[in-house]
Amino acid sequence: MIRKRILVVDDDESLRWVTQAQLQQSGYEANAAADGKEALEKIRQVPPDLVITDLKMPGMSGLELLRKIRADYPEILVIMVTSFGTVENAVEAMKAGAYDYITKPVNMDELRLIVSRGLEHFDLKEEVRLLRSSLDQKYGFENILGRSKSLLYVLDMASRAAQATSTVLIRGETGTGKELLAKAIHFNSQRKDRPFVTINCGAIPKDLLESELFGHVKGSFTGAFANKRGKVELADGGTLFLDEIGELPLELQVKVLRLIQQGEVEKLGVTGVTKIDVRIIAATHRNLQAMVEDGVFREDLYYRLAVIPLELPPLRERADDIPELVEQFFLKAKEKQSRPDLVLPTRLLPYFGGYTWPGNVRELENIIERVVVLTRADEITLNDLPDFLRRERLPVEVLHLDLPAHGISLEAVEKELIMRALEKFNGNQTHAAQYLDISRKTLIYRMEKFGLRKEPGASDEGEDSCY
Repeated sequence: MIRKRILVVDDDESLRWVTQAQLQQSGYEANAAADGKEALEKIRQVPPDLVITDLKMPGMSGLELLRKIRADYPEILVIMVTSFGTVENAVEAMKAGAYDYITKPVNMDELRLIVSRGLEHFDLKEEVRLLRSSLDQKYGFENILGRSKSLLYVLDMASRAAQATSTVLIRGETGTGKELLAKAIHFNSQRKDRPFVTINCGAIPKDLLESELFGHVKGSFTGAFANKRGKVELADGGTLFLDEIGELPLELQVKVLRLIQQGEVEKLGVTGVTKIDVRIIAATHRNLQAMVEDGVFREDLYYRLAVIPLELPPLRERADDIPELVEQFFLKAKEKQSRPDLVLPTRLLPYFGGYTWPGNVRELENIIERVVVLTRADEITLNDLPDFLRRERLPVEVLHLDLPAHGISLEAVEKELIMRALEKFNGNQTHAAQYLDISRKTLIYRMEKFGLRKEPGASDEGEDSCY
């Protein structure tokens, strides 16, 4: 454990020595300085975590030293030592940024208590600072992986939306990263120091959703044994993320509309309204415009939500991003599973690129982690990949086609592929069609086109059929 550094500044040598010795006995790394000038020199060499300084000193006073420390080293805590008759100066020091003060004669137990509390305060501030920094890094737009044009367009729109207070509607298939984008908008906005509260409108039973959103008072319904603050109230001053907004019942849609329009909510069991200041970001995988036409989603709410509409592209439309995503998810999974020596050969990357990923980025990340967990050796092989990846069609470049200099017939290549597919599956048309990602009807049409007819007696269902 790293010991906290404390600097004692006092022109009284005996008091300086006693204070330093007491702090050292308490487990701190304590140093001393006889005046403000010496103190600043020692701070420049090795900045302490906390300074204890006498207020009245020849030359530079403790108040002047405090102001210089606050100007150049604002993270250092300062405790002021003052005589009983100069408490008003200690109050001035508090206004100038001192953490606390103690009067002479110094009670060492009291001083140790103030120092302990001060350093706990220091640790808490540092923890908050690091947390904020990690949030900024984690939810920065630049940390949303991918460089495809479709994604970069959305991120550019979202970064501009972050500077506004308008409602945002994020649409995208399941697993495309809608909540991650919502957090990036929040943590890059002026509300980043305020709460980001999420509620999944499709994951909570309808009879409980109103209470979860807006809260209730004790006795407002059966089972309401205490007052409850709703998610909207918890997000006051910050951002409320309404995930799967398309699942919100019609009777609650009007209350969300009122929240957006007037900044008001009604708790269950309360006749009055509560004023709330929140920014709304909503997300859905559904087509809200079609729902409006079907009468299951309010048109006025839709237009209030879609002031800034953002459409996250599915992973199948971001094929160029897959190698980068695989690499980053692989590194993350290795660290999580404590497998630093595991290797993913580049020759396997095309198998990830050849799949359509219906579950999008979330599915890709989960599959990478599964492979990392289940691979026995220190290098991932083709057999370690899930069956559906191994069966997937590889991109053309993986076939290593040698194009002749004099040109090539596209129809000849197509005929050759069909013949090879039929040979691979012993003439079984159903399996050959699946392998080529075409329907059996299309395969038969192309077989007839190239004169690859079935033999007499072959099954029309594709079982054991040949050419």
